[in-house]
Amino acid sequence: MTNIKVYIDGQAGTTGLKLFDRIKDRPDITLLTIDPAKHRDNAERAKLINESDVTFLCLPDAASIEAVSFVENPKVRIIDASTAHRTNPDWAYGFPELSAAHREKIVKSNRVAVPGCYASGFLSLVYPMVESGMLPKDYPVTCHAVSGYSGAGKGAIAVYESEDRPDGYGSPRQYALGQTHKHLPEMQKIAGLSYAPIFNPMVCDYFAGMVVSVPLHRRLLNGNPSVGEIHAMFLNHYADQQFVKVRAVAGTDVLEDGFLPANTLAGTNMLEVFVSGNEERILLAARLDNLGKGASGAALQCFNIMTGAAEETGLLG
Repeated sequence: MTNIKVYIDGQAGTTGLKLFDRIKDRPDITLLTIDPAKHRDNAERAKLINESDVTFLCLPDAASIEAVSFVENPKVRIIDASTAHRTNPDWAYGFPELSAAHREKIVKSNRVAVPGCYASGFLSLVYPMVESGMLPKDYPVTCHAVSGYSGAGKGAIAVYESEDRPDGYGSPRQYALGQTHKHLPEMQKIAGLSYAPIFNPMVCDYFAGMVVSVPLHRRLLNGNPSVGEIHAMFLNHYADQQFVKVRAVAGTDVLEDGFLPANTLAGTNMLEVFVSGNEERILLAARLDNLGKGASGAALQCFNIMTGAAEETGLLG
């Protein structure tokens, strides 16, 4: 498919800017742009959405819902990077590596919800564990995560990068202490869990990249699988996937000096899965770029799948 008319609603935000940079020079795309003075003009937004073949929504939830309501052209395909539609069964969930069914729904759907960054790491670990039968659906799951500050939005980025930033910004800052993080609904639903996990996210003093970790008690897993058996399951689940790679069992040749840095995949669309632990406790970890596979990269990957472009187009540079 060539000469695809694309509109980015919310181009000025972090995800929108990154997405624009990824597609602005593609010969198969004609970018529809809005006059900056009219970026809040609903009539102009609606006009561009309905003129497009594909519209990316890089907006807050309420604005994304509003934008979808503007669609009158039945051929318009929407890729939404907000939280608004991720648990809506009428929308495809934009993580093609989770299963063949997820990929097929992305191919066929006119509505695709891009996963959250933390949720991408979490689901890359928990979905295969539940699907394989190793993890009981009612397991009391806990998830820890660290992320670069770029995922916190333009306002937070400005504070982190200011010369007179407040005390505390130089250390990891734990948040969502009330267990109401916006990614929790999709983490539970897409993973197939009976209960929402305890989620412990932290924003840290570096720009981009994240590690999401899920600790498990082996004795509470179905079949009491070993580290090696879990690792083999992940290798099989993600076999032949271009952007999700399962590394060797942690503790062998994977971790330099025993550390797992969070920012080494920044600027890529890659996600890496690590399995480690011992005979009693298992630790699963996923490393990715919160702006890549966790945001604009995932959106562009879905776009490529939907339009028949090579999946890696615009994602390898």
